[in-house]
Amino acid sequence: MAAALAGAGRRRGRRAAVRGLASLLATDSLVRRAGDQDGRLGRLAEALAVDGAPPMGPPSLDAAVAAAFTVGVGKADPVLAVPIAVMAAGVLAARAAQSSDTDVASRLAGAALGTTVALAVNRLVPARTPTPLRPVEPVVVPQEPRPTGAGVVAVVNPRSGGGRGARLAAAVRDLLPGAELIVLDPDDDVGAAMRAAAARAEVLGVIGGDGTVQTAAAVATQAGHPLLVFPGGTFNHFAADLGVDRLSDAVRALAQGTAIEVDVGLANGKPFLNTSSLGRYPTFVRIREQWEGRVGKPVAAAIALVLAGRRERPIRVIVDGREHLVAMMFVGNGRYQPHGFAPSWRPRLDDGRLDLRILTFDRRFALLRILASLLTGRLGRSSLYIEDDPVDLRVELPDGPAPLARDGEVGPGGTRIDYCKARRALTVYRPRRGEVGLRSPRTRRSSVAGEA
Repeated sequence: MAAALAGAGRRRGRRAAVRGLASLLATDSLVRRAGDQDGRLGRLAEALAVDGAPPMGPPSLDAAVAAAFTVGVGKADPVLAVPIAVMAAGVLAARAAQSSDTDVASRLAGAALGTTVALAVNRLVPARTPTPLRPVEPVVVPQEPRPTGAGVVAVVNPRSGGGRGARLAAAVRDLLPGAELIVLDPDDDVGAAMRAAAARAEVLGVIGGDGTVQTAAAVATQAGHPLLVFPGGTFNHFAADLGVDRLSDAVRALAQGTAIEVDVGLANGKPFLNTSSLGRYPTFVRIREQWEGRVGKPVAAAIALVLAGRRERPIRVIVDGREHLVAMMFVGNGRYQPHGFAPSWRPRLDDGRLDLRILTFDRRFALLRILASLLTGRLGRSSLYIEDDPVDLRVELPDGPAPLARDGEVGPGGTRIDYCKARRALTVYRPRRGEVGLRSPRTRRSSVAGEA
């Protein structure tokens, strides 16, 4: 079922498949661990049995994973879940008709357990939901239509996205024969290559991940050129919030000559398009980069998450005059959705605000309090969590400088960081509203939390 959903060509189907499988795997692991050789679940079921009621076996694994997959898909796309729910219910009902009372109770318990796990997964990693407000549409800044790519000079990071950049560059050559492509070598200075490209470009293009796009944006802003972004990275946060999910979106915007003006975040004068962060995340990035060449990015990320949590202690931070002991601090270029410490998407890229989110360790048993708040969905009410949308922000580190991340790239941070916004400083191509779905009305994976 997951393969069918993922192969149907719809982004919502792929996201539903991923969410369903995540719920299924979590449920499978829980049932198998709890029902090990010691038979702990069986003994618990016996202890909870009501006098006179048929005995209850451990929760049924097949019922649990079926329910988990169905509910996981349904939280991402209720329409897709309907036929899956019908099939799952039919199979379970047919088996129940041929089973004993014990088997029926076991299957009901399994279905309840799978549903609970799927709901917990959805709460911990919430699916994208429509923003409750309809944002004001940005003003389109007309550009000269360039259907062949004439005047475009694009810098390509071929290693971005696990080689996606190189593959995308080959497609761009076919679709935009008039464009010039500069493919970076491993030892090339990205900023210097961008400046050289901008010197002879009318439109500066970039094929790469968010770090490469950030460099291109800074150069395009200084040169006064519009920026053409091709989604060539792993996550492509900026391109996706912009509405450029595919190569065809960028090519269409260039041919139409449609662009908008977006804000650029500044941390001590250095730009960022998506996020900046302090705390454990910079260490996480460094450890992941050390391991990903040997074990691949997903496994490296898991290793980094564990090691960063063990190695790094909270840091003292003074935010606009108030001191906190901070585990993680997130500053977004624009207000993100949803609320809570899993920011995922932005309805607008020109709202003139920063998005501040902080997890503090200001009280005893802070880690346990935060975990309890996350599991119960009450993080927004926790005294250990801060969320605000300032126009500018001053951050001081009284114990000395700490590493600072901007759009996933880690560098020195200094003992004071001043955040502000450059309002509508960057002109960037985007297809017309009616021809591309922006992130706010659709469900999309929650990935920015992994960046910041």
